Amino acid sequence: MKESKCPFHGSTTQPNLGTQNKDWWPNQLNLDILRQHDTKSNPVSEVDYKQEVQKLDLASVKEDLKTTMKNSQDWWPADYGHYGPFFIRMTWHAAGTYRTGDGRGGAATGAQRFAPLNSWPDNGNLDKARRLLWPIKEKYGNKLSWADLLVLAGNVAIEDMGGPNHGTVLGREDIWHPEKDIYWGAEDEWLGDNRYGDSRQSLENPLAAVQMGLIYVNPEGPNGNPDPSLSAQDVRETFKRMAMNDEETVALVAGGHTFGKAHGAGDASLVGAEPEGSAIENMGFGWLSSHASGKGVDTITSGIEGPWTKNPIQWDMGYLELLLNYEWECKKSPAGAWQWHPIDCAEKDMVPQVDGSNEKVLPMMTTADMSMKVDPKYREICDRFYANPKEFEEAFARAWFKLLHRDMGPKSNYTTGDFNDAEYVWQDPTPKGKILSENEEQAVRDSLANSGLTVQELVETAWASASTFRNSDNRGGANGARIRLSPQKDWAVNKPKELQRILGVYENIAVKHQASVADVIVIGGAVGIEIASGKKVPTTTGRGDATQDNTDIDSFDLLKPRTCGFRNYSEKAFAVSPEEIMLDKAHLLGLTPVELTLLVGGMRAMGISNSGDGVWTQCTLNNEWFKTLLSMEVSWRPTGYNSYDGFDRLTGVKLRTASRTDLVFGSNSELRAIAEVYAQNDNDDKFVNDFICVWNKVMNADRFDLK
Repeated sequence: MKESKCPFHGSTTQPNLGTQNKDWWPNQLNLDILRQHDTKSNPVSEVDYKQEVQKLDLASVKEDLKTTMKNSQDWWPADYGHYGPFFIRMTWHAAGTYRTGDGRGGAATGAQRFAPLNSWPDNGNLDKARRLLWPIKEKYGNKLSWADLLVLAGNVAIEDMGGPNHGTVLGREDIWHPEKDIYWGAEDEWLGDNRYGDSRQSLENPLAAVQMGLIYVNPEGPNGNPDPSLSAQDVRETFKRMAMNDEETVALVAGGHTFGKAHGAGDASLVGAEPEGSAIENMGFGWLSSHASGKGVDTITSGIEGPWTKNPIQWDMGYLELLLNYEWECKKSPAGAWQWHPIDCAEKDMVPQVDGSNEKVLPMMTTADMSMKVDPKYREICDRFYANPKEFEEAFARAWFKLLHRDMGPKSNYTTGDFNDAEYVWQDPTPKGKILSENEEQAVRDSLANSGLTVQELVETAWASASTFRNSDNRGGANGARIRLSPQKDWAVNKPKELQRILGVYENIAVKHQASVADVIVIGGAVGIEIASGKKVPTTTGRGDATQDNTDIDSFDLLKPRTCGFRNYSEKAFAVSPEEIMLDKAHLLGLTPVELTLLVGGMRAMGISNSGDGVWTQCTLNNEWFKTLLSMEVSWRPTGYNSYDGFDRLTGVKLRTASRTDLVFGSNSELRAIAEVYAQNDNDDKFVNDFICVWNKVMNADRFDLK
């Protein structure tokens, strides 16, 4: 027997110290995404941040931030004596990871502190920005999360440099370890781009960046090709996937690049490892450079070198003025990156060096900046903004506010802050509804029970409405009853013809009892469960009904389930297995493995299955479904991509059918362990009670006003 070279006698913390389950079984369903961010990793789990942040002296924080921005530190000097542009970049890059495809990313969790974001090439040297903010975080402690501070710092910077600003919403709660649920791409090297189909517009979903480790686009152009027209294609596609139209895109680029400079003072090979790869003695600092001093005028970050405007710490029209009024030529930076310089630049448009010396340098533009001038649609907007500075200011303020808050959901989820009391369609505005009295609610329940609608119709309609919710960006859900509106009413998964008939019944009941349709839908689900179980199902009321005018059809269409394991629906065969897609949806609903098991088992028990598979019992809410699932009297055989037949082991008679999202609760060892608990003879009541609890969790997921 060989002597072990491993000094450990138990757990291993690094993959190279022992093979893991995933190495032996690479296709194993990873339930870890449903077990993230629990109290074991949270050192302040006892703190109610939503309450603490309301005690914050925001005015004092802002003054401290303004002082910090003008207090240059020798260990990382402030460009032009003001850290404002640096903080704006940090804020932008915290929020800019948001993508509409799955609602993940964004600034809402403070994830920039952790890998991979803290070490992305595009986030080079932002570790220094966060260290500059540590004294403020240290001072205000539990009243100010890192997630809020990362956003607030950029906003205060804009304010301090005279820029337009619609304020900051506070209330983001920190996470305490990297997120395991976000797919950033399949590439195994930084700046790889194995994420395209036949064109630059066929970017793999749900990704929103053109290369691994970038926020949006390569500033040098696609894969470093300095072609502004091709860059415009990338810019348009990536910003669209971040929920921005052309006008918002131009406003953000022109407004954001009004401030600061890029850094590429020397040979990029002299830059050391990123924070996660840096030596322990560097204390989390990365990208340490041996080029001259490695800081100030000698800084290397993106490789591009120079300021965009002649006054980089002041809001003005300088960016558009220079971009539109000069012809530009493509050159290499000292670090070897492609960038653009104005031809025959006038002395008045030269820019002071960052260290305050008398030296003057040329302004520059990136290839992505040049796309604003070259692309016809972008150019038209640039010309209009240049001719109308006030319009430009307002467009930037609105787009910047949207960038920072898109992932926070409706205004009812806003806790506090100094934000303008405005309403935008991207906030999914929904009017407040009437809270029904006990007698009023009972009258609705009676009407629903006598409506002629089946248990399946009552339950499935409620699920279809509420399960659109995704906790990644707090969008969707039952509030608003948008299942009545385009696009949701026409989704195939919702059985449009049947849905229209059911909603007609609900609307009549809502009118009769002066209730919202949204509340009637949710109460209907409760009534269906009561009929199926014989147990009372509590509900909350007070939901409102949204209108088509305050519903962004394109945006809401991104919530459409292409497959729904909870309802045994799939529009086609996908490369990813149905159970993996169901797991992803369970995460977006904020479910645990136990809650996922409860919901699927309960819904099948009540006969909810679009395909008809998995319906094995008498449509009664009890634990018989789990007992049937785990029976050893049945053997299963595949009949298609997502279909199986079950046969009596002794007689060979076909007994039932199932999908993968049924059988996974018997095949996956972790899910089977949970299913076994609920199949026990002594846990029938527990199953029903637990099901009702998680059902209401989904029904109320978007009731931020109750939290």
